[in-house]
Amino acid sequence: MPKNQFQRSIFALMTVFVTVHSYVFYSLYVVNGDILMTVTGANSVLGAINAQGGVYMCGRMVPIWAVVVLEFILAFTLESVMGSPCSFKLAMKVFDPKSTHPVLFETAIICATVGLMCPAMSFIAAFLYYPYYAGFNIFTLLANWLELVCYNFPFAFFTQLFFIQPLIRTLFKAIFCRNEKEVSDPELQEAA
Repeated sequence: MPKNQFQRSIFALMTVFVTVHSYVFYSLYVVNGDILMTVTGANSVLGAINAQGGVYMCGRMVPIWAVVVLEFILAFTLESVMGSPCSFKLAMKVFDPKSTHPVLFETAIICATVGLMCPAMSFIAAFLYYPYYAGFNIFTLLANWLELVCYNFPFAFFTQLFFIQPLIRTLFKAIFCRNEKEVSDPELQEAA
């Protein structure tokens, strides 16, 4: 798949872009949608978010686009620094990439990435969405973190394994393999 740092960064960027949008949707609509609609009396989740003035984050209401941007920056940074490098090393401890079928090796990388990123991003989210208006308590933070991991892990595992990573790998191959094929084709090199 990605062969150099530029390609790894593009791959991470594409993955995080799709992942953050799906998580914001999942968190707001699936997990908290009924609560938001009940509290505000709105008949849609988006109407409830607008009625309360945005999404509660860092002790105040912020627009949805700010939630997406902040989570994107945090997730991309964490993916680049910890997620990708560590998951590849973990997969290599169990499987030899030269003798293991590529699908099995990619699945091991995906599972390792979810195992690292889900608890880490859930911990960050526990800080971002902590109910600061009620005062800070470390046990409440840890309980919120555990709750987020329990909600997010199954969603992360199945969406990454069966939807997001196959989509991103297909798009990545379409973009970069076509360009590599064009460069490696001798007739195209002569024409250029």
